[in-house]
Amino acid sequence: MLWIKTAHILFVMAWMAGVFYLPRIIVHYVEGRAANEDTRRLVIMAAKLFWFSSIMAVLAIIPGLWLWLGYDITGNWMHAKLLLVIALLTYQWQCFRYLRQMQAGQIIRSSIFFRIFNESALIIVIPILIMVVTKPF
Repeated sequence: MLWIKTAHILFVMAWMAGVFYLPRIIVHYVEGRAANEDTRRLVIMAAKLFWFSSIMAVLAIIPGLWLWLGYDITGNWMHAKLLLVIALLTYQWQCFRYLRQMQAGQIIRSSIFFRIFNESALIIVIPILIMVVTKPF
């Protein structure tokens, strides 16, 4: 079980690296476009990071499901955590939509919006950590 838990934590960490950095790339893209700079490299970086992050998400979910279902981990905290993980997957999907807009050159949001969007991932991740560590209910 500890090897499965280790794999889960490792893949979640890699997933979170993408979740936290991809919106920062979008911020730089929006600001670069506003300054008439060449932003093609940022689009490529964002696409590569998104796909890496998505693969890590899948690889995090597999041992997570194994731990949950295989070892019968239960409790209301787990239901809350799963709901928050779904919210994080929705956040990842929204990042994909913004990536597609970048690729089409059609980003319509401001850099301030994306700075706030970037920080909003913490609103999802912090309660997940609290659920896992303290198991409050």
